[in-house]
Amino acid sequence: MSEPVYEKIQNIKNTGIRYEFVTVPGGYCPLHWHREMEILYSLNGESDVTIEGYPCKLPHKHFLVVPPEQIHSTFYHDSTAMFLCIHLDMEAMRRFMPDIAMYPIYCPPVAASDPRFEAYRGICDLLESMTRLHIEAPVAGALEAHGLILQILARLIQNFSRKITKSDPSSDRLTMERIRTVITYVEEHYREPISLADITELLGISAEYFCRFFKKNMGISFLTYVGEVRASHVYFDLIHTDQSIAEIMENNGFTNQKLFNRTFKSIYGCTPSSIRKAAEK
Repeated sequence: MSEPVYEKIQNIKNTGIRYEFVTVPGGYCPLHWHREMEILYSLNGESDVTIEGYPCKLPHKHFLVVPPEQIHSTFYHDSTAMFLCIHLDMEAMRRFMPDIAMYPIYCPPVAASDPRFEAYRGICDLLESMTRLHIEAPVAGALEAHGLILQILARLIQNFSRKITKSDPSSDRLTMERIRTVITYVEEHYREPISLADITELLGISAEYFCRFFKKNMGISFLTYVGEVRASHVYFDLIHTDQSIAEIMENNGFTNQKLFNRTFKSIYGCTPSSIRKAAEK
């Protein structure tokens, strides 16, 4: 994506709905966010998705919902991952349901033992119908696809939301503003040395408080996160460039070979050279 931190969803304003079938290389997609709600339906393999620090597995032919403005990352286990990806502008959806903001949706993959499993599988069937439409490409396919998406949204609200009576406390908003500031800064500066002092000066808080704050809200330390962002860019360059591994490492902010190797293997379970060899086949 062109803006890995804040992802601006294009071509959505007219209808409030955007859908596409995407194919992405395997590996780690770092933390990012967008203002729209996202429905992610897996067309192959299994992925690990972390939303606001909470991990969940996304198996083949399952879906999950990423609520608006929530920070999330994805790890694709296969060398290539395919998805149906739907984005919904919830402000635009108010034309159909004026109080829709009072019904936040929470829907990770649902187990067969969950009483909502039948409703979940029914939504999966609608998403699969969209896949068939994409393959068959009928004349009015886009109209039918938009109708299916509105059905999906209605079922999500009916089965996977609960009505709230007031908005989030200001302290929660401040937390997310700080987190978004941090991940934006890291994405813009990951090629350069990044220190705790840089971040704490940016946020106006102490280093000790920031370390506790970041670990509590993101589930990992700040330095681990920086390493993950750098490693994800290394992975992309290993596949898509002819640069040497040493050049790629340095270009993406790593200055210590041992730390680089340890970080990369902890995320991808293999060495950079094995990724490069696989890409050359």
